[in-house]
Order: sequence, then C-alpha cells, then structure tokens
Amino acid sequence: MFQKVLIANRGEIAVRIIKTCKRLGIKTVAVFSDVDFRSLHVREADEAVNIGPNKPTASYLDMGKIIAAALQHNCQAIHPGYGFLSESAVFAELVSQAGLVFVGPSAPAIATLGNKIASKILAIKAGLPVVPGYSDTITDMTGITSVIETIGYPLLLKPAAGGGGRGMRIVTGHELFTATLKTCQEETRKAFGDDKVFLERYISNPRHIEIQIMADHHGRIIYLGERECSIQRRYQKIIEETPSPAVDESLRRRLGTMACDLAREVGYTNAGTVEFILDQEGNVFFIEMNTRLQVEHPITELVTALDLVELQLRIAADEPLPISQEEVVLHGWAMEARICAEDTSRGFLPTTGIISRYTAPRGRNIRVDSGIEAGSTVGIYYDSLLAKVAAWGETREEARRSLVHGLNGYHIEGVITNLDFANAVLNHPSFVAGSFSTAFIDEHCADGQVQTPPCQEHLISMMIAATLVYHNRANLVRSSLKPMVARVGGSPAEKPWHHYMVRSNNDMFKVRLHGDHASSDWTVVVNDKLYQVVTPEFEFYRRRLKLNINGESHLFRLEYRGNFMWSAFCGITRVFEIYSPLEWELAQYMPKTEKMIAEAVLRCPMPGLVIDVMVGKGERVYHGQELVIIESMKMESGIASPSDGVVEEIKVRVGQAVETDEILLTFKS
Repeated sequence: MFQKVLIANRGEIAVRIIKTCKRLGIKTVAVFSDVDFRSLHVREADEAVNIGPNKPTASYLDMGKIIAAALQHNCQAIHPGYGFLSESAVFAELVSQAGLVFVGPSAPAIATLGNKIASKILAIKAGLPVVPGYSDTITDMTGITSVIETIGYPLLLKPAAGGGGRGMRIVTGHELFTATLKTCQEETRKAFGDDKVFLERYISNPRHIEIQIMADHHGRIIYLGERECSIQRRYQKIIEETPSPAVDESLRRRLGTMACDLAREVGYTNAGTVEFILDQEGNVFFIEMNTRLQVEHPITELVTALDLVELQLRIAADEPLPISQEEVVLHGWAMEARICAEDTSRGFLPTTGIISRYTAPRGRNIRVDSGIEAGSTVGIYYDSLLAKVAAWGETREEARRSLVHGLNGYHIEGVITNLDFANAVLNHPSFVAGSFSTAFIDEHCADGQVQTPPCQEHLISMMIAATLVYHNRANLVRSSLKPMVARVGGSPAEKPWHHYMVRSNNDMFKVRLHGDHASSDWTVVVNDKLYQVVTPEFEFYRRRLKLNINGESHLFRLEYRGNFMWSAFCGITRVFEIYSPLEWELAQYMPKTEKMIAEAVLRCPMPGLVIDVMVGKGERVYHGQELVIIESMKMESGIASPSDGVVEEIKVRVGQAVETDEILLTFKS
C-alpha cells in the first residue's frame, strides 16, 4: 500500500478521500489555489502545496504543477477525485510516465470511454443496446439531413468528450438545428477543449439508471448495484438513491452483467460507472461510462458497507478485489441530496459569499460529505457543489424520512443554497411514490419552486415553532421589566393563556399558548385544534429549534426580526407575521407597500466573469433577448433583456469581473 498520496482536487471530495487515507494510515498531500488557502481540505491533509492562481487552468488543471508537487513531496500515487483532471487520459499518462500511480483506469481506457462516439461503438461490440443516432462527428448540416429524417425530432446533441451535461442540447425542429449546433460546439470547446459533437434520438421522460463497477488488475470485475439519478436539471443530478424503485432483481442482474461486459471489453480497471436510460416501455439503452468515482458514491457505500475509495487505492496498489460478485450484499435503501451554492428562485444561478454560520446535520443514519465550514469562501471559480447529505434506512420511506430530517437540521448562512428546494423534492407526492423521470423538475417545478400545496400539518408545525420562539423572546423582555415595575409598586398579571394572530401568505391562524418560560411542556391550540409540545432547554433562541409535537420530533430553521419569523421545514419556507390581538387590529391600518417602478437597466443576477457582450450602443433589443453572457462556477448563463428597448450605454467589457446587481448596460428611457 502507498505511504503517501497526493489528492489532485479540492472541496468535499478531497476531504472525503483524506478520511479514508487517514483510516488506512496513508499520508496525504493537498493542493490548493490562492483563494483556497484556508479551505477545509488543506487543513485536513498532512501536507499542502500552493499550485497557483484562482483560475482552474492555472492551478487545479495544471498537470505539470500537480505532478511536480507529488514528486517533490515523495508521493507514490495521485488520486484525482472527480471533475478537473479525473477523466483526462493525458494526465493519467503523464502521471505514469513520472513513475507515479494514477488512482483510476489506464490512459487508453479513459481515452476510449471518454470519447462518447468511441464508447458507443465499443458498447455495440460488447452487445449493449444503444440509443439510435449518428456517431460520426457533426460540423454542419451537410450530409446528415437524411440521417435526421430517419431518426426524427426531437434530437439530442452531445459532446464527444466530457460529461456532466455540459454541451448537451435538445433540438426540436429543423429550423433550430444550425444555431443549436453552434451553441453546443462552443460550450463543448470551452468545457473540454474539443468541439466534436454527435447526435442521438432524444428519448423523452426516461429514468436515468447507473451501475457502479469495480475492476482489479487480476481479472475480477464486480458490480455494486444500481443508482437512480433521474431527479436532475440541465443534466445535473440533485437527488440520487439506491436501489432504484424501477429496477427489480432480474433487471439489476442484466444491467450489472452488461456493465461488466463493457468494462471487460476495454480492459477496464478501478472504479467506474456505466450509465443507462430506461424508457417508459421498459427498454434499456447504454448512454456512457464515467471513468472515475461518482459524486453519488456514498449511497452505494451505505447499502454495501464498502469503502469505494479504499477499494480504489487497493486496486491501484495492485491488490486483488477482496470481494466476489456472490459476496456483494445490498442491504436497505439510501438517498443523497446535493447541496449547491445556487439560487433556485433565479433559475438556479450560482451564488457566492462567505459561510457565516454552519451546522451540519447529525444522526445514526445520516452522512455528510462537506468541504465547507463557518468562514469558508464560496467564489466564482469552481463548481457550485458544497456538500452532500446521505441517509440510510431499512426501507425507501425510512431512508427518505431520515434524509428529510437531516436537511431540516442543516444550517448554512451567508450563501444562498438549494437546500430547501432539494427538501421540497423529497416531500413531493410523486417522489414519495417513486413515480418520476428525468422530466420531474420540468413537470413539477416552476421559478425554482416545487409546485405542490404545502402539507397543512407541516405548515402548522412551522407556525407553532415560530410562535413559541416569538412568545418566549417577548417573555424575556417582560421578565426584564419586572424589577422596574416592582419599584413603582406594581406587579404584572400572569396570564394562563396567551393569544396570538399569525399570518403567512393567505393563511391565517388563531393561536392560544398555555405554559411558561420555565416549562418545557406547552399546550398549543391552533384554530381550535389541540397540540402538545415539548421544548428542549437552551434552544429557544438559536436559529435551529427542535420540538416534539404530539409525540413526533421535528427540527426547524428560524430567523427572526420583530414580528416577522422566517422558518424552513420539509422544503417549505415561510414568513410568519405574529401579533397579539390588539397589535393585529392596529396592523390593519398600516400603509401598504407601494409597487416599485422597473429600472431602465440590465443588472447582473450573479457574480461572475463577462465572456461576451452581444449587443452594441444604440441597438434595439427585445424582451427575452440574451444581451450579456456571464461565466460563473464553470457555467455560462445568458442575461436576457427585461423588456423591449434601445441600448443607451454598455457598462462592462469582456473579461471583467462583475458582482450581483451590478449594472451591465442601460436602456434609453
């Protein structure tokens, strides 16, 4: 086994690899860019090396610097994690040439499977069913019109290199083909340094199923069950689970056998994932193989009790796999939610900032893989993934409930995240029933919100939490005034019941509380329905609150300002206005907020870099037309015109860094 390993990555995956290395007694060397010098993975590693400026091309993608650091620090191997250089055949080859071990498959295997055209041809040779399409590289419409007529619209344009959904575009008609192809090629070139594109038939509303395999250098290849990855947006996964609700034992064996056959055909070693889609008729098609550890590997570890990073290291050290296919046992169910720095209400745009408060969920069946802590900086240069929360249960519903409870207790402040959106997905009736496809987000979500009425009991629980916190904060103020009242000969009357009016959106609640500040037992009456509530000590004034309501434990996130209490629970986020009956009467006479007049400017919706300005001064533009392209967290976003108008002045230039709400251009009024 290796004595020292360099980890050519950052964030949560670097921290996760370090944990296994520590358990195995392997020393670790972290690499970091200038902005990452205080990052968690740097502190957790035994040694750390600065490899340059913030831009990935000058640091985490600089092969020479990384290999030099490994040699300088006497490492025997390099673990690439996922992303960055993990699927670079060139990097794998250079690592080997330097006398180091690349913890992953061989360079030829990466090159073959990393090219989607070559891997499709290989899959056909191995007997796997593939999606009908055109596997030669496409540069324009020349010579492929007849092919398109045979396949039919809609089509899916895909990059030959890379993965993760970048560069993929759906084409719904002939008139859109050329423009979509150009966009696809441009994004593919920027993401992977290669603009080769091919096309396939677009299969609508399939399920995305992937098989985890492990292969050693001694001829043994095993599969570790499947993962359901259908809950995704823009081909980026949000929720994963294993096993899949749509896969029975027979299909599992078939998929596993095909995955191993493909790996055997190419002489594959180490960890890999073979991805399939399952259409609505039950047909299975191979789509690609990822030649690395997957983001969602923790859920496979939870149901197999295997450490996939340990297996990777042992295989790379030329040890045989310690387990046969017959010995693989899948026990229970596991689910994972990806927590990303993004604003779901603004089209999932990336967000940045400094983590000002951070508390990770805890529990016997909860696992958190995180690369952040209080004080961590989330910038524009790297992927938006902050952490992953996984939960295990004996059944699917038990795993789901555990994950919901874990997300209820996850507290991140300072950066907007998708945490509550992921929790809302987990609580959607279609997800609860296991009835969904890759179209789930499009079908059930609009404007970053899951479009289903909130569970009324969840809403009442949130309201009870908000009201109790408000009441006890107000009670502290009253208690502080008792000595003053006593000095003037008065004594405040104690009330057996406390009455409140609570409003949230269009929901109104009449609330009565019975209890006192010293008590942990409360009787709460909401619109004439009785609830027995137990509050823990010392937690009333924190931003997380644990309550036992009618015998069931709940965790809430709270923020408060005066009469307004914000709460998050089970994917629902609400603001509650809380008043005494007299205050409620007075509130009816308060002036209403006036509607703001729209500005004649285009503001930046997120921090990032300007990579293209698509209009000029004096040019007429139209509502919805993309005017400026911003790159942030490895994603390009077009900023559209809010209305028809004429451009008065361009305020930014290509290559300029911009912040949220910064004015990009102005319109003539």
